[in-house]
Amino acid sequence: MVLEPVIKKADSEYLYWDKFKYLTFPPAITPEKAWTALKLSRIIRGVKGIPLADREGKNFTYWIPDNAQKALHFLDQNTAGQILIDEPALQSEEKQRYILKSIIEEAITSSQLEGAATTRVVAKEMLRSGRQPANHAERMIFNNYITITKIRDYVNEPLSAELLLEFHRLISKETLEAPEQEGRFRTAADGDIRVYDEKDHVLHTPPPPEIIDKSIHQLCNFANEEDGEEFVHPVIRGIILHFWLAYLHPFVDGNGRTARALFYWFLLKRKYWLFEYLSISRIMRRASIQYYRSFLYAETDDRDMTYFIMFHLRAIKLAVDELRIYLKGKQKESRNALQLLKKHPQLNHRQRALLASALEHPDTIFTFTTHMRTHGVVYQTARADLLGLHALGMLEMHKSGKKFHFTTAPDLAHKLQ
Repeated sequence: MVLEPVIKKADSEYLYWDKFKYLTFPPAITPEKAWTALKLSRIIRGVKGIPLADREGKNFTYWIPDNAQKALHFLDQNTAGQILIDEPALQSEEKQRYILKSIIEEAITSSQLEGAATTRVVAKEMLRSGRQPANHAERMIFNNYITITKIRDYVNEPLSAELLLEFHRLISKETLEAPEQEGRFRTAADGDIRVYDEKDHVLHTPPPPEIIDKSIHQLCNFANEEDGEEFVHPVIRGIILHFWLAYLHPFVDGNGRTARALFYWFLLKRKYWLFEYLSISRIMRRASIQYYRSFLYAETDDRDMTYFIMFHLRAIKLAVDELRIYLKGKQKESRNALQLLKKHPQLNHRQRALLASALEHPDTIFTFTTHMRTHGVVYQTARADLLGLHALGMLEMHKSGKKFHFTTAPDLAHKLQ
């Protein structure tokens, strides 16, 4: 087949028409004819449909290219099993700390994708210190953090309209113009809903509110289906749920954050435990244009959801790669900590982690609350850790109002030698 190389390249990168038309084609083959051949080849190779329909009542479809199969195999190996690291003890020591780090990261970036305008430094300070949100953007991030931390409490429940409403209630608390819109689906009384880009161009016009109840019922059935007529890989099913809820746009606001929370809930429910450590939204925010385009392509190219699936798989793969890089660094840090422990056997792993952070970021201010949240310990433990480091001269202690702040001792590096 003369078009086989072109079709392979287009499927490998899952190109949309805007890029496909600039490929090099055989003589006498126009881009339009090649595009038609590509579309036919995709249909022949196994397009699957789902109950989600567009405004015209036509269902969305998807298929799994070879690159997607490869990505799914990678995820099965790396997100549903154990992380293979040289020092298993590191995993247990770092587990709670890294989960908290990932939840904070996901809460911030998922909210920023929907317009929360605040710096990462300020947002992290708020979440780690435990202070109340000071503005709308901080409230969005705070709500997202609370929602993600509670997702694990619901993994044994089937998906239902009530559970989706609970997720939305948590995410949208005190962020909507009309408080009565929290935790309820939109209605005709809410008026027309549109999704706009930064230049106020309409990106998406959601289906009418009259179909929301029916579509939510179908979405829940799709999520809860264990053994359907056709096997749907759990990661693919989770991505479809994300797309489905975002496309349906069943809420007045907060749809994207709720859709991403639904994705996390589903993958944890299906025992892909490593997703608890991943911030997919961080990758999506870096490639936010591609993220939104993948939605747009799916809607405009004959309801082909594969564009969104391929983008999502690439984002997950990058998040896993970042986790591996982090673990490599932790292995090195752990080896250094063992040397530190030999010289200072009285230090526990939390204190060693704090000192490593203090050396890398000497301007950081530590408090009992930030230490509690970072390591998931009670107040008494956090207090003992910091006061112990102060007693050794490794941290300086200052009082600000009724709170104690700790800063890095100027000669810390020398003391640790």
